Amino acid sequence: MKLVPDTSVIIDGRITSLITRGEYPDAEIIIPEAVVAELESQANQGREIGFSGLAELQQLCRMAAEGQCTVRFVGERPSFDQVRLAAGGEIDAMIRAVAIEHRAIFLTSDRVQSEVARAKGLEVQYLRPEIGEFTPLGIDQFFDEQTLAVYLKENVPPYARRGSVQDARLVRIRDQPSSEYELVGLAQEILERAKRSPDGFIEHESRGITIVQIGSMRIAIARSPFVDGMEITAVRPVVDISFDEYDRAEMLKERLTGRKGGVLIAGMPGSGKTTLAQNCATFLSARGFIIKTMEAPRDMQVPDLISQYTALDGSMEATAEMVMLLRPDYVVYDELRRTEDFRVFADMRLAGVGMIGVLHAENIHAVLLRFLNRLDFGTLSRVIDTIVIVEEGEARLVYDLQFGLRAPDSIPSDGTVMPVVTVLNADTGERALEVFRYDGEVMIMPLVQEPARTSRSAGHAGPVEPAPDRGNEEKGDRNGWRNVEREIQREIGRYTDGPVEVRMLSDTKALVYIDDKDVPAAIGKGGKNVASIVNRVGVGIDIRPRSESVPEPVQEAAGEPGEGGIRIRTDRKYLAIIVPDLSGKIVDVFAGKEYLFTATVNEHGEIHLARNSSIAQEMQKRYTNGEVIRMRPV
Repeated sequence: MKLVPDTSVIIDGRITSLITRGEYPDAEIIIPEAVVAELESQANQGREIGFSGLAELQQLCRMAAEGQCTVRFVGERPSFDQVRLAAGGEIDAMIRAVAIEHRAIFLTSDRVQSEVARAKGLEVQYLRPEIGEFTPLGIDQFFDEQTLAVYLKENVPPYARRGSVQDARLVRIRDQPSSEYELVGLAQEILERAKRSPDGFIEHESRGITIVQIGSMRIAIARSPFVDGMEITAVRPVVDISFDEYDRAEMLKERLTGRKGGVLIAGMPGSGKTTLAQNCATFLSARGFIIKTMEAPRDMQVPDLISQYTALDGSMEATAEMVMLLRPDYVVYDELRRTEDFRVFADMRLAGVGMIGVLHAENIHAVLLRFLNRLDFGTLSRVIDTIVIVEEGEARLVYDLQFGLRAPDSIPSDGTVMPVVTVLNADTGERALEVFRYDGEVMIMPLVQEPARTSRSAGHAGPVEPAPDRGNEEKGDRNGWRNVEREIQREIGRYTDGPVEVRMLSDTKALVYIDDKDVPAAIGKGGKNVASIVNRVGVGIDIRPRSESVPEPVQEAAGEPGEGGIRIRTDRKYLAIIVPDLSGKIVDVFAGKEYLFTATVNEHGEIHLARNSSIAQEMQKRYTNGEVIRMRPV
């Protein structure tokens, strides 16, 4: 029996399994050189299917050496132009010519190829994709119920990220490093499963990288030259959260069902953005809305009623044109990365389609920056109604956007009315940010301090917090503040000749002292210069003349030996506790033997308290009463 397989059968890996099962006894396998050339070309491009096909040819040769079949390589090697035109059928035509010449049975898994071969009078066996019970994949051995992701790389022991979204840790699975041979075998098995399984598909393939989706598992297979050594990364969701389990579920339901709007779900990688998005999609679908998704890759786990679309001919814009013809009520866009994604999202929203977008961004300021860097300010509030910040699997913050014509409150102005987008905290109703165009530049100006984040990477919520067990976090925050202080010094220094003293009061507020004569230049006409600096650094800046920093009559308070003497200085807004010996340390503050609060001494050796705060007033009262104020390092 003479058999001529085409490239699709070789890549599929089916012919070796059929020979092993005895379906082709004493078969003579005739391999056209055109097949070898096409697989070689794909492998040279770093495409995983090329390596998979070459591995299948190697297995066929080993089976021939064992006497299970006969293998011959025949035909002419195609030219460069023929290989380049493979998509147009040049290589397929050469393979069919070999089958005609040798009067062999033509094997293919390609529906079009089989129909063309029959039209040419060939005896064809069309090998349909096998669908049935599948054995576990080799990569499944690295997963357990607590595993979020597995990282395999040649010459490196396998690692896994295990735990919950809130508390994930990287652990070594075994001490023995993975070999290239092991990873090649796993990659070939993954590709074969993706082609045969109804819930598997190859999402993307380019030079050195292949992205595969099998069920809920997304697998990236990378080779050189894209990466310095072969690696396989597999990620899967392990948390199944219902919509009602989110703290702000009712708030989100009201916004989704009350109107067709534009909702952005933002957060850092792995924070649970996609999980929330698919819950929103499932909820809306159950309420009778027509829901579609646009994903690249398609990894959302949604009911079958929700159709999932990917890039059409590599373009999400082309996908959007087709999806619009289907008249959906809502489209879930996962994820917004490139400029094209933001433009398509905006176009669909302005066309009246409800949109839910997923976006990588750490906070509300970053969300607005990413959008405004790609879209005109005038479309912002018409495209986005609600922004949800996701942290550690929870919808931590929800913001609403409102548009109006008024004078901005976040900068000194002459009362000029202009278009302003106000960002409001949905929980409190407080205005958090203003977005407006000032002298041709779009400004994002803070109005109030953002709520404190609760994750381990959270920023410090204010200059003083009575939380004695946050020492390590506050040290990290101070290091971050120093970077911001240096950036503000550099920006303000462009308008001044004298020194610039910057004191961070919180994550979103800085106090700057400069020479009195430099204040007008630093502020600029109508606040233009300082507004531009605030927009770049993302921190509110209060510029004051240095004369205001001259301390009022200094109030002394005694300190115990070894703990450093302290001074107390007050000005119009702040009470400063001066302890130069404890610069950069976290301290407990006592009046007599009574604990008052815990704070961090800045690099200038000072603790700043808002003068009207309850803590500052208590300190003032204790001093007036003659109590001994002392500090003890934590």
